[in-house]
Amino acid sequence: MVSECRSRTPDDCGPDLVIVNAFIQEEHPDNRRFLEDVSSWLGVGGIPFPIMVLRDEKYSASILEVFKKRRFMKNRFMAPCSHHLKREMLAKIANPGDIACIGYTYEERSRAERLEDLFPSEKFRFPLIEQGLKKADCLALVERAGLLLPMMYRLGYQNANCIGCVKGGEGYWNKIRRDFPEQFIQISEVQESIGPGAYLFRDRATGKRYGLKDLPPDKGRYQDEPQISCGFLCAIAEEEMSK
Repeated sequence: MVSECRSRTPDDCGPDLVIVNAFIQEEHPDNRRFLEDVSSWLGVGGIPFPIMVLRDEKYSASILEVFKKRRFMKNRFMAPCSHHLKREMLAKIANPGDIACIGYTYEERSRAERLEDLFPSEKFRFPLIEQGLKKADCLALVERAGLLLPMMYRLGYQNANCIGCVKGGEGYWNKIRRDFPEQFIQISEVQESIGPGAYLFRDRATGKRYGLKDLPPDKGRYQDEPQISCGFLCAIAEEEMSK
């Protein structure tokens, strides 16, 4: 679930604020419930704060459609879904002079710095970094506000991304296979239809790549794997490579 706020004011994410969310078909449906809860929490006088939900039409807001039409799932730099279903949609509603307020946490300072370096003419703010808030702090703040975390967090995932993010490791995908077997099979079938070039993993001993259908059920340890990053830098990497 990706959201951004864009301020039309010159100084900060202030009164003239637009909160934007990109709808993705493969996200857990509970993400929509969480969005509505946040809208109500941010509201005043019982009136929910409006959140602009963007929905891609070219790929039906589906990562699977992106993979099938692009014949590509990911490489070590990026995945095409972030670019087409998130960044392209956000770019359509951007106005000159906007200040993009991005929810990078304190651990992601290097990502924020890279974003500013890549787009020196654009204005950014990183409110969580400014407050020194780490991801664990943010989760605790949400819970203390009385908001129920998205289902993916409650199931033990580190992010509320799509059910089956192609950036996940072997342990992550084995957890997806246990928790969401239908989605695991669905993505595996798309992967096989594209061919070996779409295989997500590599055997460290032989160097040979392999796909989800050949993933051993006991392979990987999800809690020890790096957190999945699903956002702007992924899309930027694709833009850089295309140039």
